[in-house]
Amino acid sequence: MDKKIKVGYQGAHGTFSEIAVQEFFKDRPFTACNYANFPSIIADVESGAIDYALLPVENTTTGIIYRTYDLLKDSDIFAVGEILVRIDEQLIGLPGTNIEDLREVYSHPEPLDQCSGFFAAHPWIKPVTYQDTAKSVEYVAQCQDPSKAALGSWLAAEYYHLPILKERVQDNQLNTTRFFCVAKGEQTVQEADKISMYFVVNHEPGALYEVIRVFAQRGINMLKLESRPIRGRMFEYCFYIDFDGSLLQPKTQEAIAEVREHCLEVKVLGSYKRAFNGELL
Repeated sequence: MDKKIKVGYQGAHGTFSEIAVQEFFKDRPFTACNYANFPSIIADVESGAIDYALLPVENTTTGIIYRTYDLLKDSDIFAVGEILVRIDEQLIGLPGTNIEDLREVYSHPEPLDQCSGFFAAHPWIKPVTYQDTAKSVEYVAQCQDPSKAALGSWLAAEYYHLPILKERVQDNQLNTTRFFCVAKGEQTVQEADKISMYFVVNHEPGALYEVIRVFAQRGINMLKLESRPIRGRMFEYCFYIDFDGSLLQPKTQEAIAEVREHCLEVKVLGSYKRAFNGELL
C-alpha cells in the first residue's frame, strides 16, 4: 500500500481550499491537514512536517492573491502543480429559513465582494466579515438564529448539516480560483509546460523591455505579467510573470539566465503542468 502523503491547506473543514486538495490528490492516498494561516503551512512544508500544500494564488473576479505570492518569493517552497476550482458561493442557513427572514450573511471578505449583486438585490441583508467561509457556516450552525446565514461551499454545508438556501449567488458564474500545489525546494516536473517567476529589474531605462524581449526573441509565450509594490521600499516594484515552458528545455534555461542579466532579483516560483484544459471542476 502506498504511504499516505500529508497535504496542508488554510481554513476550517469545508473551505474551497479543502476541495482543491481533494480534487488534486484524488488519485493518491493523502491526509489533509488544515491550518489557521499561510505562514504556518509554509513553515511545515519547509520543515518537512507535511509533503505538500495547496495555496490559492489567483481568482477570476478579484485577481492575484498577493499575500500568497509574497510568501512564495520569500520561502523555500516551489509550485509543482496547479488546479482550477470553480468557486460557487452557496447561501447556507438553518432548515426552514427563507431569504426574507435573513438579516446578516457571514463570510470571508473576498466572497462577500464576489456576491455584491446578491446584497444589492436584498438590501435588508447585511454582509458581515468573518474568518473564512467554512468558519462562517460553522458559526451559523452554532447560533441557531434563522436571521443569520453564510456564504460557503457545498462541502461546508455537508460538514455542518445545513441546507443550501440559494445556489451560486456569486456575481460571476465562472468565478474560479487557481491554486498552486507547493513542495519544499526547487524541483523538476517532467510533464511541466508552464513556469511562474518573480523578478525585480535593474534601475535603468528599458530594463523591463529587455526582459520582455528575452522571451519574445525565443518565441516563448508570456501568459501574465503583473507588478507589485515591494514591501519596505518606497515606490519600488517587483513583477510576477507566467510563461509557457519547462525548466528541462534549453531555450527556457537560456531565457532565465539572460533575464538575470537585466534584474536585481530573480526567482523561479514554480514549474508545473497547466491545469486549464477547457473544463473546470
